[in-house]
Amino acid sequence: MALGPRLDLRQSQSLVMTPQLQQAIKLLTLSNLEVEAFIGEALDANPLLDVAESGDPAVVADDGPAPDLRRTALERSPVDQLVGEGRADEDRPLDIDPATIDRDRDTGERDSGDWGASGGGGDSELPGIDTHGSAPASLAEHLHRQIGATTRDPQVLFVARWLIDQLDEAGYLVQPLDEVAGALGVSLALAETALARVQALDPTGVGARNLAECLALQLRERDRCDPYMARLLDHLDWLGRGELARLRRLCGVDEDDFGDMLAELRQLDPKPGLRFGGSVPETIIPDILVRAVAPAGWDIAINQATLPRLIVNRAYYVEMRGAAVSKAARAWLGERLADANWLVKALDQRQKTILKVAAEIVRQQDGFFHHGVAHLRPLTLRTVAEAVGLHESTVSRVTANKYLLCARGTFELKFFFTSGVASADGAGAVSAEAVKAAIRQLIEAETPGAVLSDDALVDLLNARGFDLARRTVAKYREAIGLGSSVQRRRQMTLGQTARGQKAMAGSR
Repeated sequence: MALGPRLDLRQSQSLVMTPQLQQAIKLLTLSNLEVEAFIGEALDANPLLDVAESGDPAVVADDGPAPDLRRTALERSPVDQLVGEGRADEDRPLDIDPATIDRDRDTGERDSGDWGASGGGGDSELPGIDTHGSAPASLAEHLHRQIGATTRDPQVLFVARWLIDQLDEAGYLVQPLDEVAGALGVSLALAETALARVQALDPTGVGARNLAECLALQLRERDRCDPYMARLLDHLDWLGRGELARLRRLCGVDEDDFGDMLAELRQLDPKPGLRFGGSVPETIIPDILVRAVAPAGWDIAINQATLPRLIVNRAYYVEMRGAAVSKAARAWLGERLADANWLVKALDQRQKTILKVAAEIVRQQDGFFHHGVAHLRPLTLRTVAEAVGLHESTVSRVTANKYLLCARGTFELKFFFTSGVASADGAGAVSAEAVKAAIRQLIEAETPGAVLSDDALVDLLNARGFDLARRTVAKYREAIGLGSSVQRRRQMTLGQTARGQKAMAGSR
């Protein structure tokens, strides 16, 4: 074998991340408000870009967007129809967290709209470490960090996070709780449980519906909410009017004790939320609007109020090209035209991709939009990605930092991805919320002489079509705050004893 230099021809495939592709991936992860800021910078940097006004002619780049890219119609798709289409078998949750799926591993050819197939941007696309921690946490952020450790029930956690976002700057819940339950499609008892979780967070007093409740929460923490203080809180309006003598007589205490009670009230914080800057929490601007339309089903649209439409001003381009005399000036103008054309197309492709993913989420979670949180179906990134023909990483980017507005409120797209368990007949998966609701229903129907053990619950749930192990039933039972069969039997016995003693006292 001779040693020496030689020339070889080799054929290979490689994936090149062009700056345009990196920018397209970045655009997909941004919310509408962030895209609006990006467009503002692009307008300052490129003289050929302009914002289209209502009624403007379609002076856009070649192959410009069709009007229907900003809105789509979706017929109602009941859960039974989805199961009939064979998608329910794929609704098993992945073994890894969806947040870790957002990376690219393939180098094969993909749909031109699947920007995520080529991987994320480099480290230069990520915010620097100096951008974090510079601003103090808001009240909502402070509460969201705590709420996850208070409950393992996803329904309670879902409603509690929604309640946190409704608190005003002082930490009060101004919306009536029955309206909250109706808007989310949950029971009033579930809404009260979620509110109790919020009221247990720091700072004490948040989640109160009025001043008296706010002060009572703080007094309970100090173990000072006795009957005398409760009467004082029930008549705070008298205190505001200066009717101290009348209020003292109502409380039934002497002047020294009454003075101590007032001094203790002054130590409380009537507006605990203002510790976090006192500014109004940032309003969530939805990126996607969903509206029920009969008989077509759902009308899904991009929120155009926060997303201006870009056009390429070709008339100005022709004028500038005629005035350009040097070769460098014409080359610069050609680059600006290419950048403008690409950005318009990239924004249109972003809208089309978001609409495809949002429409599939609405189709899969049709039960939620009709009936509420209890009807959320198991859903994974893989299921949506395969249905719309995109990569999982693209779906993950689309659902990041995006909010959907519907008749039930404003929800982050990530909320619609829930875990599930296999059904007993192998026909598909059922949501964990449905299993917990069935366990709660069985336990609530118990009698003192027939308390169900976990093994009995397994048999009854299996008869209903839930394929669960005993340890899984125990985990779900504990997650919804229900004790073991021994604990429940003891509670029933104590309850019967207490009722019997009360009845005997009443007969006397």
